[in-house]
Amino acid sequence: MKRYIKSKVSLLILPLLIVSSSCTKNFEDINTDPNNLVSVTPGSLLTPLLYDIGDYNTTRSYNFTWQLMQVGFPYPSTAVGTHRYDITPTAGNGTWNKGYQWLRTIRQIHTSSDEFEQPVYHAVAATLEALTVGILTDVFGDVPYSEAIKLDEDISMPKFDSQSDIYKSLIQNLEGANEIYKNSEGIMTGNDFLYENDPDKWRKFNNSLLLRLLLRTSKKSEMDSYNRIKSILDNPEEYPIFESNEDAAILKVSGLDPYEYAWPRRQDYTLNETKAEFFVDFLNEAEDPRRPYFMSEAVTNDGDTIGYKGIPAAHPSSASYSFTPSIPNPDLMSPKVVGTIVHHILMSYAEVEFIKSEVFLHFGNNDKAKAAYKKGVIAGMTHWQWAEDEDFQTPGDSFFDNAKVKFNNSLERIIEQKYLALYMNDYQQWFEYRRTGYPVLPKTDEMLHNGVMPTRLPYHDKLSVFNPEHYKEAVSKLDEGDTPQSKVWWEK
Repeated sequence: MKRYIKSKVSLLILPLLIVSSSCTKNFEDINTDPNNLVSVTPGSLLTPLLYDIGDYNTTRSYNFTWQLMQVGFPYPSTAVGTHRYDITPTAGNGTWNKGYQWLRTIRQIHTSSDEFEQPVYHAVAATLEALTVGILTDVFGDVPYSEAIKLDEDISMPKFDSQSDIYKSLIQNLEGANEIYKNSEGIMTGNDFLYENDPDKWRKFNNSLLLRLLLRTSKKSEMDSYNRIKSILDNPEEYPIFESNEDAAILKVSGLDPYEYAWPRRQDYTLNETKAEFFVDFLNEAEDPRRPYFMSEAVTNDGDTIGYKGIPAAHPSSASYSFTPSIPNPDLMSPKVVGTIVHHILMSYAEVEFIKSEVFLHFGNNDKAKAAYKKGVIAGMTHWQWAEDEDFQTPGDSFFDNAKVKFNNSLERIIEQKYLALYMNDYQQWFEYRRTGYPVLPKTDEMLHNGVMPTRLPYHDKLSVFNPEHYKEAVSKLDEGDTPQSKVWWEK
């Protein structure tokens, strides 16, 4: 059982501001309500925050994104379940609670940077705010932002900002943060779990997030996303971005207190969980070297191994199979030897290369698109801890001759491999599917809502009681109400 230190929040504030101020495992120096802190250095808040973001979002990928994106799902599965597009009214509560908990800490970092005259933390706060609020708005649509976490200003019922305004603000803040990183003479102090107090690497993370947010709005002509991304790529000195896996925003978790694995027990990662047929078959067709690191081999009822084999997501509850399907390899997230490093991905270098590939393809530069695509594929294979394994062989050029992998000047091919590279990366596979429709996922009669992919999660189920006016206003703007079938701004 994970150990959490939970601060007490009043019932009124709980659903409004939005619920629960649980801190991360055994970080005693922040076992205090941030609203009542007398003095705290911004650097001291950073590592507990980063750890909690990585820990929660990694498990959320496993529990939710895997099911929607046909990576893996609970088995046996006789009820409806997320992989059958059954989204419960409380499915988004945890993400809502955590997101606003993190936002409160991020704003404390911003405030403390003034008190301790460390302006670089203004930029760090902007970077992490874009990461956190970006996920919140992509999950729910319009959310409280400009008035959120402002009890000290007597705002207990914050308004919901439009997603378009949120995106424009986050993008503007990332632009400003880039300038702060560039010009700030201040130093970073404390235990920076991600970049060891290196502002140059934080700057690359910031600008890589800028690419992500701009690309997410690619359907909105007023955002001029492709041209804006191209201008960033054409100015690497002004906008440094990830150039290798060493730059990427990847947390290296040891499993040692207080950096426990997200799954402290190996069996918790594999118990009643199977890999989906779509995901496994995709890797098999490509002869992808990640297979043994992602999963076990399937076994017949007679005990014979039959290679990597999954079962269909959203299968009939009465379905039976003559083999035990592949299950997740626990070594990826819960190794036998505590102290072995595992990776929690906030944003990968592979994602940046796939963004570049899509943009080059958009402008008709197929050679550059192909080169970035190949870099993205290799980066997505090697950003895991197994890249240090002497048995792992990075594929050569012949791998890219495979019909399933060969670059064919299509957005579909880019997103297919991006899908694999976003494995275990919070909700990103789902977000990209909603933006592009790729990869093309099989449908079954067991899927609810005529097999149409859910496009958001319902708001926190207490908002209608504790912030009724703003909640009703937000819901009135959704084309299908507060349901998973409503589309958010950037999808339309």
